[in-house]
Amino acid sequence: MFAQLAQKITLSGKWPHRFLSLLAGLLLTLALPPYDFLPVGFIALPILVWLLDRPLPQAGKGWLHRHLSAFATGWWFGFGYFVGGLWWIGAALLVDAEQFAWALPLAVLGLPAFLALFYGCATALAKLCWSPGLGRILALSLAFGLVEYIRSFILTGFPWNAVGYTAMPTPLLMQSAKLIGLSGMNVLAVMVFAMPALLAAKRHRLSGMAVWGALVACHLSYGAWQLQQPVEVAANNPHIRIVQPSIAQDLKWDNAERRNIFERHLSLTAQAPQNGAPRPDIIIWPETSVPYILSQTPDALARIAEVLQDGQLLMVGAVREEETPQGLNYYNSITVINDQGFIVSSFDKVHLVPFGEYLPLEGVLRALGLQEVVEMPGGFKAGKSRHSLKIGEHLAILPLICYEAIFANELGYEGERASAIVNVTNDAWYGNTPGPYQHFRQAQLRAVEQKMPLLRAANNGISAVTDSYGRIIASLNLNEVGVVDAVLPQMRNSSGGNE
Repeated sequence: MFAQLAQKITLSGKWPHRFLSLLAGLLLTLALPPYDFLPVGFIALPILVWLLDRPLPQAGKGWLHRHLSAFATGWWFGFGYFVGGLWWIGAALLVDAEQFAWALPLAVLGLPAFLALFYGCATALAKLCWSPGLGRILALSLAFGLVEYIRSFILTGFPWNAVGYTAMPTPLLMQSAKLIGLSGMNVLAVMVFAMPALLAAKRHRLSGMAVWGALVACHLSYGAWQLQQPVEVAANNPHIRIVQPSIAQDLKWDNAERRNIFERHLSLTAQAPQNGAPRPDIIIWPETSVPYILSQTPDALARIAEVLQDGQLLMVGAVREEETPQGLNYYNSITVINDQGFIVSSFDKVHLVPFGEYLPLEGVLRALGLQEVVEMPGGFKAGKSRHSLKIGEHLAILPLICYEAIFANELGYEGERASAIVNVTNDAWYGNTPGPYQHFRQAQLRAVEQKMPLLRAANNGISAVTDSYGRIIASLNLNEVGVVDAVLPQMRNSSGGNE
């Protein structure tokens, strides 16, 4: 049965071949959040292998022409995968449709068409090393691992929905990332998903299935062993409150709504803990939650001081203003405020969103009448370096603002050793789409990789506290208004236990 199916796919005509590539890529997106239907990987990747089994055109056509068909197979696969996985980006452009709706095709189709080039390169590269049996599975896996690594940094990088995420829907299946990182998981995911393609051939069938079984068994066993560790907290660990106000994006910068937005955050901050729990020591508001420039609005700081109790600290996502000889610079920041209403420290976002928070080739594009999506004169400036942020006397955190949480390879930092990741974000841009769920999953994996608990505050999205194994301790779902109260879990030590 498998041999006949593989032969039909391999020998399909030009356009059926492309359609099957597109369909396989679309199918694989069902393994991403919020669907998390992992079994589709065992269908999509074998189809890709069988499509690539198609013989190359005659040698007289020239080397480039001969390998163009392998590139096209990967491109169509990638186009299906990125359209199916990223269509929701268009929702951000409809927040101010009058200004940005013209760019909708570029976001929904243009970006996937560009990202598909990476997968085209992966299949073309794999085809150079193609051989019957297990060798082609290994070649495809390594090629995908390489191009996903390149995708993480080229043109500032955009590793969203790297193929490895399709194999990590639960904490059980995330733990191997602590050992091999996202790059290793990209290789592992393609290898494990593609291995059933060997069922269609006599050669390497048994050895391939043995390798497949060993990989799956090791992956699951390691995950299960890691998750035997209990969720632990020390007696003196701080109590955390995360505020999720769920402000609609079209109201966020409405001057008439600023006071109401600010007061909603304060009201949730002052809310009494449930079930007799202790009051929070640290309160976290989401990205750009304060609708004022705090350094220019002493009344807002005074109002915060009225609400905070003795010893409490507030971490807020806010726009920070800096005056320079060239004019005013604006930063997307996390600011720490004490119970007296004083700003005690801050962190500026280092990795900005191109076209969202700043314009690449600014002089050229502004001359053409383009502007960034964020409503900030001149866009944001990037922070100078990533550093830990001191919270009180005994805690330092690794701050990640929104988009920064997707970059697994950019989390080196200066300063005191961090004990937790704080990720503030605003996924209200994307409405009720897969985007907020995908964003949370990537932040969740950073906790596993960094061996630190995650404190995530979303204006709207998924706000949560996870332990260092990615297990959710407490959370609020998309569109909920409320608070998450929890005790900060322990981080892991180098041996894998809690400390």
